[in-house]
Amino acid sequence: MHVFIPRFLGAIAYLVALTVVGAVGYVSIEGWPWQNAIYMTAITLTAVGFQEVQPLSDLGRNFTMFLLAAGITGIGVWFALITSFIVEFDLNDVRKRRWRARMSEDLDDHIVLCGGGRTGRQVMEELMALGQDFVVIERDPQRLEWIHERYPEVLTVVGDATLDVNLKESGVHKARGLLSCLSAGTDNVFVCLSARDLNPDLTIVARALEEGSMDKLYRAGADHVVSLNISGAIRMVSMLLRPEVVSFLDIVTQSEGLELRFEQTVVHPKSRLAGQKLIDARIP
Repeated sequence: MHVFIPRFLGAIAYLVALTVVGAVGYVSIEGWPWQNAIYMTAITLTAVGFQEVQPLSDLGRNFTMFLLAAGITGIGVWFALITSFIVEFDLNDVRKRRWRARMSEDLDDHIVLCGGGRTGRQVMEELMALGQDFVVIERDPQRLEWIHERYPEVLTVVGDATLDVNLKESGVHKARGLLSCLSAGTDNVFVCLSARDLNPDLTIVARALEEGSMDKLYRAGADHVVSLNISGAIRMVSMLLRPEVVSFLDIVTQSEGLELRFEQTVVHPKSRLAGQKLIDARIP
């Protein structure tokens, strides 16, 4: 784009300069009024084939032939620039898609995020903050454009997340987890069904838009179901009754620049830590 714009402006400047030269030439050679001179220049440069405004002298005809050749050359260059821009834009888009597809194939033990809407964007930022590898499946062109502009390094699959072909392209068979944040409850159910069939060992977390859909998501194969309405209600009550606890958790989980996160680990049954309280474990 940054290379195309100067060339495009240069071609326009060339045509404008020819128009000025042509108008001045007709005024000087034929003694025409400026309006007639500009009109004759315009129909000559565009080669539309209208008849002469006024009879031309031999010198005027020679000047018209020069102007016609120069105009066709300039317009040809202009159209060539437009064509090359369109082709280059399409090729860049194809190359980016192929690059993302290859990167998705190379991923292993990653996370698949279905949906790049408001909830999906928050999930993306959290995954990036944690340094997790993930692939986003999104079908909305505007959302995809926003993702590519804001996070050009994020891998995306263009298409419907409920279709097996797009889940396979995201590498769901090699993924360790899937987050379904689609805006339609039935779509989240279909994603859970398809993903569970493609990868029985996959950990699936799904978004429930309605309280009644939570059981359906569990039956469809989700390991965990999150209802934003229920979570929001619990948070509101907690902020009213236990504001200090909520503030502490916000500081731990959301503060920028604070390298502190909750993590989960498995304690072996024979470990000295098994069965102990955290305060008695004396973990260094």
